[in-house]
Amino acid sequence: MRRAAAAGRTTEQVGPFLATFSPDSTNPYLNYAVPDDGATPSPSDVDALTEAYRRRGLLPRVEFLVDTAPAAETALLAAEWSVERRIPVMLCPPGSVSVPATPAGIQLVVPATDDEIRGMRAAQFEAFDQVADVSTADLTKARDRIRAGGFAVLARDAVTGEAAGGGVAEAVVDGTSEVAGIGVRTPFRHRGIGTAIAAFLTAAVHDAGGRTVFLTPAGVPEQRLYERVGYTPAGAMVHLSR
Repeated sequence: MRRAAAAGRTTEQVGPFLATFSPDSTNPYLNYAVPDDGATPSPSDVDALTEAYRRRGLLPRVEFLVDTAPAAETALLAAEWSVERRIPVMLCPPGSVSVPATPAGIQLVVPATDDEIRGMRAAQFEAFDQVADVSTADLTKARDRIRAGGFAVLARDAVTGEAAGGGVAEAVVDGTSEVAGIGVRTPFRHRGIGTAIAAFLTAAVHDAGGRTVFLTPAGVPEQRLYERVGYTPAGAMVHLSR
């Protein structure tokens, strides 16, 4: 997770925290720190972390697996940080994925052209209530991630080619990959497309040698969706901010 957070970002070690900063976005979900395993931050460590983000005009945030650094959460809460959300981490080991039939009228393709990548990203943006305007920088980043071994899938209408949704997974590092960004546009929801995307990506990571494939559901409905694919809860992640 630390490697994935640092990829394409500026990093700074602030006490027992690896702080990451996106060079082209102020999105809080692209700018956050991860504590070291077993971290026991002092009040001055927390103050330094807060300042590292504030001097860049960013919201001070952390994301981490609770069990890896329980004292870090205690220290942050004592410094008036707040829990944004606490979510399960779900795993799908090799041999456990259940691949459903692709929904009628839908194609799942690995995006290869710029138009296909743009369609996937625009669908993801729209699904997450963001402006569906894919910049050149975002297109380049998505293309480079795929070329570097990352995984991606575009769900589209089999007749018109209209983008319906998409999802990605990180390149396999030490047998591990995170599936993320699974989104389906409103007109295409409730047809099993999200489940199909999750299964497609998970199977692709397993085929590439991934042993630990994980994701974090946004809520209970998403957790149930991923359980149908073969994921089971295996811990918790906490997001905190100041």
